[in-house]
Amino acid sequence: MGSTSTSSSSKISCFQCEETSSSFDHFRNGWRLRSGEFAQLCPRCASIYEEGKFCEAFHSNDDGWRDCESCGKLVHCGCIVSFNAYLLLDFGGVICMECSRINFALARSRCLFLEGQPDITRQTVIEPQYRPRSSEVEVQQISRNFDCVVTPLFEKLLSATDADLKLARLIIPKKCAEAFFPDISEPRGFLLKIQDTEGMDWDFNYRYWINGGSKMYILEGLRDFMISKRWQAGDTVTFYRVEPGGKLVIGLRKTSSL
Repeated sequence: MGSTSTSSSSKISCFQCEETSSSFDHFRNGWRLRSGEFAQLCPRCASIYEEGKFCEAFHSNDDGWRDCESCGKLVHCGCIVSFNAYLLLDFGGVICMECSRINFALARSRCLFLEGQPDITRQTVIEPQYRPRSSEVEVQQISRNFDCVVTPLFEKLLSATDADLKLARLIIPKKCAEAFFPDISEPRGFLLKIQDTEGMDWDFNYRYWINGGSKMYILEGLRDFMISKRWQAGDTVTFYRVEPGGKLVIGLRKTSSL
């Protein structure tokens, strides 16, 4: 009995998986504990910890998982060894380090690109109700989808007419159309390819008619897009420009009442 007790007391356990061994040389140092000592880890746990995979490998069933606000990946925020895997956002939530690095690179590229470009949105006098209000997180997510610089151009709150499936058209504010859409010389217009924020191509007919001596611009043939996005009066449609290339992108922000 005494011999068994002595043998048991001489064994130590891996801090994480609790594998026991009587040999101290079997263990390697992990993270520093509050006591100032290091957590002792078995070779398997130590290797995974050193590779930066500790949390995902060992905490899949534990509390403390949160979604990355950018890519939606689950990040464990409940232990000390996950501190290098995420950043806390100022407005709440977390972002994984991979998204943080990508978003920083995209934001830097965007700034460098815009420094060399005329500020069209500032030169064009756009009515306040059409000025884009996309958040930085939204813009960065769209930039990630396209892997390039994305600039918000303008937005419009959908009216009952804009949301009418029978008409299946969107009236584009005149100054916005003339500032950001391709030049159009004939009323019958032409097919205009626009991508949604997920990267899917849509073909719309872009044309105008004369109303009271002034041009009125519209996008037609939106029925399938409207059904796909379930848009309705009160939603907000936003147009973006992708650089390089100048491709137009259309996004929809659902009304907050839903």
